[in-house]
Amino acid sequence: MVNHHRVFGIEQIRIGCFKSYFGKAALLAGVVTMFAATGGCKTAPAPASEALATSAVSAQDPASPAAAPFTRKHIYSEITDPRADIAAAFKQAKREHKRVLLDFGGDWCGDCQVLDIYFHQSPNQELIQKNYVLVDVFIGQMDKNLEVASKYGVPIQRGVPALAVIDANGKVLYSQATGEFSNMRRMDAQSVTDFLTKWKA
Repeated sequence: MVNHHRVFGIEQIRIGCFKSYFGKAALLAGVVTMFAATGGCKTAPAPASEALATSAVSAQDPASPAAAPFTRKHIYSEITDPRADIAAAFKQAKREHKRVLLDFGGDWCGDCQVLDIYFHQSPNQELIQKNYVLVDVFIGQMDKNLEVASKYGVPIQRGVPALAVIDANGKVLYSQATGEFSNMRRMDAQSVTDFLTKWKA
C-alpha cells in the first residue's frame, strides 16, 4: 500500500482537490495528465503543455472541483557534475557492497516523474536502499551529459527515463538500449520491482 505521508504526501505534491481515497491511481493520474501533451519523453514538452494538462484534469470529472496544477518534483540537478556523483557512488557501492543505479532524465519528463514515484514506493524504496546507490543524471532538453550516457551504453534519444546498472568495479551489468522505461506512465510499480530484484547486489 502506498504511504502518501512518507512518499510525497498530498500536500507536498500539491495535487489539490485529489483526496486520499483516490489512492495511487489518482496520484499517478495527476502526473500522467500533466505531461500527456508531450507525447512521451523523447522530446522536451512545449510550454503550453501544463495548461493543457490542467484542463485535462478538470475534464476527467466535471462534477469535482477544479484540480490545482500539478507541481513537478525536482529530481535531476542541473548544477552538479554527474561524473563526480558517479565516482562517489562507486566508492559508496564498494564500501557498502551495492550496485550503482543511474537514472537519466529531466524534471520536464512525466515518465521520469512516474518512475520517481515508483522508486519511493514499498518494496522498491527498500530494494534501492539495500542494494543500490542511485544517481540521477540530468539530460537537459536531451542535450546534456550525452557523453555520460554513451559511456554506459544508454542511447537517451530513444527516450527517458533511461537506466543503467553498474557493479562497484565499474562493469556495466545492464544498460537501457531500447527505451524500455520511457513509457513509465503505462507501466506499473511491479515492473520496477521486478527490475530492481533482478539486478540487485
